[in-house]
Amino acid sequence: MDERNYQHSYENGSTQPPKNHGGVIAVVLCSVIFLCGILSALGLWNRIGQNNNTSSGNVNFSNTDNSTHTSIPATSMPGASAPDPENQMQMQLQPVPGQVDNVPQAGGLGLQEIYEKNIPSVVSIICTLSGGSSSGTGVVLSENGYLVTNAHVVSGALEIQVLLTDGRTLAAHLVGADSLSDLAVLYVNAQDLIPAQFGDSTQLRVGDAVVAIGDPLGVSLRGTMTDGIVSAINRDVETNGRTMTLIQTNAALNSGNSGGPLINCHGQVIGINTMKIGTFADDAGVEGLGFAIPSAAVKEIVDQLISQGFVSGRPSLGLEGEWVSSFNQQFRRIPAGLYITSTPEHPLIRAKDILMYIDGVRVTGQEELNTALYAHQAGDTVTLILYRDGRQYSAEITLTEAGK
Repeated sequence: MDERNYQHSYENGSTQPPKNHGGVIAVVLCSVIFLCGILSALGLWNRIGQNNNTSSGNVNFSNTDNSTHTSIPATSMPGASAPDPENQMQMQLQPVPGQVDNVPQAGGLGLQEIYEKNIPSVVSIICTLSGGSSSGTGVVLSENGYLVTNAHVVSGALEIQVLLTDGRTLAAHLVGADSLSDLAVLYVNAQDLIPAQFGDSTQLRVGDAVVAIGDPLGVSLRGTMTDGIVSAINRDVETNGRTMTLIQTNAALNSGNSGGPLINCHGQVIGINTMKIGTFADDAGVEGLGFAIPSAAVKEIVDQLISQGFVSGRPSLGLEGEWVSSFNQQFRRIPAGLYITSTPEHPLIRAKDILMYIDGVRVTGQEELNTALYAHQAGDTVTLILYRDGRQYSAEITLTEAGK
């Protein structure tokens, strides 16, 4: 391009010639270099000051080089000295100025006295089941080996062990159990037990102070005592197909407390703990709602269990069996129900039949069976639906008295 064309192009574009920015860049670089020099000088001055402080006996613990910080032993610190071995001290514990009993109710015993009086009479119960184990609490009834607990604690047990407060573990024999009242009597071969003192539950009032002793959540927490009051008396509670008249309390109860004592302020057992309502209310549970079988009802049931091994008037099918597991339901393609292993003489019922219904009530477990049975009395006739070889058929049977 010649000079004329260049001039023509320039005049048609920008009216100013291109600027040269080299001078600006040089000024910026000089400014950066100057600032870095100032910062370096300040850092050098700071290090000189730190060295002077260290040399004068002052220790600076700041970690300026991001290296691992190592603590300095006290004996190596300037000016520190080790204690004189002949002048060492010992921490002193002062005696408590008189133990004060916690008396829950005027005229009653202190909580400490109640515990000391009753703990030798409280036992731990450990059951071996076909599919694992279970545990609960029991109360000594007599010096010669009789104990009371809940029937559901020992239900289905193949072996029962009783752990005493003195550390002994004894094998227990089931004397009798009554699922309707949820009470059972055990016997151990011992003649030196310390029986609990039972009080009359009919004299209870709402507001009376009570405590519970037992093994909440298992043997690992055995001998735990909780306190509260009688929240209600003669409370009708329906569970497992039956209605029970119970003492309501706000003393903390958990699953392992089942079968343990509810004790009044005089140290007397006035109930046998049986359930916590939170178990049946919802998944979140409810606090402060526990229940116990009144001692007046306990005496009536226990006396019959000891004397005859059963409670008079309880209806029974007279059948023995085991519940069909979910495994057998799926892999053997059989329905849920009671797999009969032994039957009374009956023309239509055989061993290996599966009981499915009683008077139209579906039975797949013990709770449903109890619901169906306790709607009747001994001597009533009921209709059963049984399963055999892929077919269902019905049979009528007369209920007998349990234990006979």
